[in-house]
Amino acid sequence: MTGTLGSLGDLVEDIVVTLTEPLAIGTDAAGDIVRTRGGSAANVASAAAQLGRVPARYLGCVGPDSTGDGLVAGLERDGVDVRVQRRGRTGAIVILVEPGGERTMVPNRGAAVLLETIADDWLDGLAVLHVPAYGFCAEPIAISATNALQRARARGVTTSIDASSVGALRMYGRDRIRALLSDISPDHLIANADEAGFLGLDEPGYLPYTTLVVKHGSAPTEARPPGGEWLEVPVAGVDDVRDTTGAGDAFAAGYLSSVILGDDITAACAAGNASAARALGRAGAL
Repeated sequence: MTGTLGSLGDLVEDIVVTLTEPLAIGTDAAGDIVRTRGGSAANVASAAAQLGRVPARYLGCVGPDSTGDGLVAGLERDGVDVRVQRRGRTGAIVILVEPGGERTMVPNRGAAVLLETIADDWLDGLAVLHVPAYGFCAEPIAISATNALQRARARGVTTSIDASSVGALRMYGRDRIRALLSDISPDHLIANADEAGFLGLDEPGYLPYTTLVVKHGSAPTEARPPGGEWLEVPVAGVDDVRDTTGAGDAFAAGYLSSVILGDDITAACAAGNASAARALGRAGAL
């Protein structure tokens, strides 16, 4: 397989608040604040472009404002082919990073959820179309994302979904998201252990035609190809975890780049793990 890794969904501003002491409710807490580009889909495209193994394209919507201009320009500087619609106001996510690297996000996705049906030529040349599940949690982006995946599949494009977060999945509804995933039947589904448990990915017969990838932090990644058995891929330790933001997106970029290049599932997971490890040592997603 050759071609471009396309990623459809959010492009927003991340406001990363890195606490150097525990958060004290009702008073001050010491920390640093960094503004950077964020959004799961944009992070995947950027990480893939920076890896440089395959071309990367971002598909989404931002506001006709200076924040949107800057975010698009930043992605283009990373080498991403950017295709955006313009309406509304560019969104933002406040990310609280606690000592030790765990993070809590407060999103206002703004224009990102206003994505309407994408143009046919946005799909030209894609080998993979990847959609984080955040893209199913609001309208009109949910209809647009589902439509794009269906059109991509009809073209022979490999499809991929990231489970994104238990909070987003719970908001959508467990039965509803499980039904949607069954209808879409993506070629690849990437989740962490909590998301996999919420979705019931170990249930016999569920998503039989999908390669399932389940991340367990520093423990081995698990993967199951269609009709196959679960296998484990070791994860190298990371000495200094500064921030977990964007590590999952970096994993998807490394994993899907390997899929496009024809690597087997073990090599693809290893590439995803290596890409995620690089993301853990920096503040913010990029």
